[in-house]
Amino acid sequence: MRRLSRRKALSLVKELDAFPKVPDSYMETSASGGTVSLLAFGVMAVLAVLEFFVYRDTWMKYDYEVDKDFSSKMRINIDITVAMKCQHVGADILDLAETMIMSNGLKYEPVIFELSPQQRLWHRTLLVIQKGLGEQHSLQDVLYKTVHKGAPTTLPLREGASLEPLSACRIHGHIYVNKVAGNFHITVPGVIHPLDGTQKTTPNNNQMFQYFITVVPTKLHTYKISADTHQFAVTEREREIDHAAGSHGVAGIFVKYDTSALMVTVREQHMPLGQFLVRLCGIVGGVFSTTGMLHRFVGTCVDVVCCRFKLGVYKPTEVRVSTDLTLRRVRTQPPEESPD
Repeated sequence: MRRLSRRKALSLVKELDAFPKVPDSYMETSASGGTVSLLAFGVMAVLAVLEFFVYRDTWMKYDYEVDKDFSSKMRINIDITVAMKCQHVGADILDLAETMIMSNGLKYEPVIFELSPQQRLWHRTLLVIQKGLGEQHSLQDVLYKTVHKGAPTTLPLREGASLEPLSACRIHGHIYVNKVAGNFHITVPGVIHPLDGTQKTTPNNNQMFQYFITVVPTKLHTYKISADTHQFAVTEREREIDHAAGSHGVAGIFVKYDTSALMVTVREQHMPLGQFLVRLCGIVGGVFSTTGMLHRFVGTCVDVVCCRFKLGVYKPTEVRVSTDLTLRRVRTQPPEESPD
C-alpha cells in the first residue's frame, strides 16, 4: 500500500511538471541559434553586472514632520576672523525671549588676518563645494554619505612661524541656544554650511554686515553614523553706516536666526535583496524571451524571402534519368468521315 501511494504521489507530481523535458532526438540545433544564444548570454552578463552596481549604491530619502522637541538646546558653531584686535571686539546672543546667552564657549585668539598658502587652498576648496551645491543639489547626498568627524570646514593651522603682527582676532567655538529666534552680534566695543568660506572686506570703518538665517532641525541616519544636526539657509545684506545720510545703526556683524517648525529626517536607503533577485530574474527571462522571439521572426522572414525568390534550400534542382528502353511512337489516324 505504501508503494502504491508513493507511485500515485510521484505520478501526480509528474503531471504537475511545468517544465516538460523534450528528448534530444527531437531537438534541432543551428549555427544561427548558437550565435544568438552567445549574444543573449553576453547581454545577460553585462546587465547583471550593471544591476549589481545599482544594488550596491544607496540613496537619501527625505521625510518632513513637525518638530515637537522644544525643550532641547541648539548648538551654534562659530568660526569668524575679524581684522581687529581681540580687546576691541565682543560677541553676544540675544533671543526673542530677551534671554542673553553667555558666550563662555567662545575663544578669542589673536591671529594673522592674511591666510597662509595652505589655508588659501582650504578656502578655495570650500568655495568650489559651495558653487557645486548651488548648481547641483544631488551633491548634498554625497556629503551626507561621507559625513565624518573632523570635516574639512575647520580652518587648518598655519604652517611654520611668521613675523607678521597679530592684527586680527579669531572668534571660534560653540554656543547652546534655545529653539527660538535670536540675534548673534559681533560688534565694536563636517556638513558644509552656506556661510563656510565666506570672506568680506571693506575699506570703511563703519560697515554693517547682516545675515538672516533660517534653521531647519535635521536628523541624519546613514549606514555609518546617526546624528541630530541642523541645516540652514542664509540671505545677506551689507551697508555703510552714515548718520548724516540717514543710514543709522552700529558697525559690526549681525546674524539673525530663526528656527523652522518643520524637521527633516534624512535616511540612507538600500535596495532590498529580494528586489535585486527579482530584477535579476526579469533580466534573464526578458533577454531570453526577447532574443528567442527575434530569432524566430528573422528566421521566418528569411524563409519567406528564400521561398519567394527560390533561394537556398528552396532552389529547384535538375534530375537526370537515364534509361535503355526504346520507346516506340505510334501515330494514330483520326477516323474518316462517312459521306452523307
